[in-house]
Amino acid sequence: MEKNAITFHRDLKVYQMAFDAAMKIFEVSKKFPVEERYSLTDQIRRCSRSVCANLAEAWRKRRYVAAFVAKLNDCEAEAAETQTWIEFAVKCNYLDIDTGREIYSTYNKILGSLVNMINNPNPWLIKKTVGHAGRKTDS
Repeated sequence: MEKNAITFHRDLKVYQMAFDAAMKIFEVSKKFPVEERYSLTDQIRRCSRSVCANLAEAWRKRRYVAAFVAKLNDCEAEAAETQTWIEFAVKCNYLDIDTGREIYSTYNKILGSLVNMINNPNPWLIKKTVGHAGRKTDS
């Protein structure tokens, strides 16, 4: 199973997709009008990067299913917000429709992966094992 090869959050395919998408958004948003700097441009960059940051945080919270799933839910929300800003960028003619569709589609894949992880977190959790004197330890 692919999970055994994953040691760091950067190894997750969903993280790699999200990081690449955030970088694509950064590049295309450089062409947005200056009057959008503190609204659409900052918002779309922030939420796209937040997907990655929350994934990194979720990865470190794998000892506790509720904490892990909560951070994944944050990722899901940020990815959906990113899609909304993509729609605005296309409707305002700051982003061409083909590029918008491509990025939006990538976020659909990211959302699908996140929902799968949320609905089935156990393969990703750090398993507890019984150590010396019967104490539970992380494996």
